[in-house]
Amino acid sequence: MNYSAKAEGIRRVPIRHIILALLFIITTINYADRATISIAGSAIKKDLHIDSVTLGFLFSAFGWSYVVGQFPGGYLLDRFGSKKVYLASIVAWSLCTFAQGFASWLTPAAAVAALFVLRLLLGLAESPSLPANSRIVAAWFPGHERGTAAAIFNTGQYAALVFFSPLMGWIIHKYNWHFVFFVMGAIGLVAALVFAQVVYAPHSHPRVTVQEFQHIAANGALVDLDRSHDATKVKVRWDVVRQLLTNRMLVGIYMGQYCMTALTYFFTTWFPVYLVEARHMTVVQAGFGAVAPALCGVAGGIMGGLISDALLKKGKSLTFARKAPLVAGALLSTAIVLCNFTGSQGLIIAFMSLGFLGKGIAALGWAIISDAAPQAFTGLSAGIFNAFGNIAGITTPIAIGYIRQATGSFDVALMFVALHSILCILAYLFIVGPIRRFELESV
Repeated sequence: MNYSAKAEGIRRVPIRHIILALLFIITTINYADRATISIAGSAIKKDLHIDSVTLGFLFSAFGWSYVVGQFPGGYLLDRFGSKKVYLASIVAWSLCTFAQGFASWLTPAAAVAALFVLRLLLGLAESPSLPANSRIVAAWFPGHERGTAAAIFNTGQYAALVFFSPLMGWIIHKYNWHFVFFVMGAIGLVAALVFAQVVYAPHSHPRVTVQEFQHIAANGALVDLDRSHDATKVKVRWDVVRQLLTNRMLVGIYMGQYCMTALTYFFTTWFPVYLVEARHMTVVQAGFGAVAPALCGVAGGIMGGLISDALLKKGKSLTFARKAPLVAGALLSTAIVLCNFTGSQGLIIAFMSLGFLGKGIAALGWAIISDAAPQAFTGLSAGIFNAFGNIAGITTPIAIGYIRQATGSFDVALMFVALHSILCILAYLFIVGPIRRFELESV
């Protein structure tokens, strides 16, 4: 390991915290690129003369390829390391986002087809991103810091709407919906340049101090995870995949992630449309209306991680420290159904905010898979975990589209989303069992 003379000194801000901050920013941009079509949804629906079911399928296109891409994405991370694969992913998804802006200049039928194909490509390009976050956190953070670290990068899903939904709503109102894609695509390419300069594996980072490296290595960080001579030896056999797909603890974790991700996809697809069509807000008002629930999601995510890690430090078991805040948060997230009982826009935002505070607290899945995945296959395990979770990206937008079309309202749709929180609680209480690192029978 090579260190510069400057790196040998005491650094006030640990490198792992700088890397985590960048992961948060990248994840925020990632989710903002996913959410572009939801912010533009009402304008696209009107401009292209499509119905709710067609819009639901457009929303779901991302999920189809994103799920399929998790398996090869996870393998590529284990095979080539986090930095190379993640950097290629950021560049590719930014170009896909940018290209969607050209769809507005096509005929309506061609525009719908182009958006669907580009959303498929976007999902494929983004598929390694969150598993890469999980690997980087596992490599850089001790076990007692991992819950907070994973919670922080995961709050990017809410921060995306905090930072970008007002901007995107203003761009659509001032110019046209296609400019949203141009702006977000350009932001992603700039982020890729920063990522290339900042993120390295612990053993090869030019600015990590000896003190920090020794601290994280001694406290459970997988500092050698991306050593090149180890990465080239990773070979995936069906027996490995079978074990990852049949272990009871992992299956319960996958199910829980699917259920909680359903809430994420409601928020990043239909929520702005709900505010415009059901609550009669303008697109600009909807953009700002999404900020309060998103901020609560950010706050809840950080709270969940801090509470979980604090419980660990107090000597509570890993199982209790992860499950207790998750179950409490999932229960609180059902508050979104209270929106069905009021016509007040203020109360609707308040109930949504309460629901997404709970959803944020419950978003400990990435910390849990970092705790539970076999070390040699952290990328593949995270890919499978993320694939199961993001099946909700296929089912939730389509189901809500059909529910909206059949009932003419969003009331049943909100009940459908809240039911997933209850199912998540049941999965963790009755299927997962004790949380511990899974040891493969043979590799």
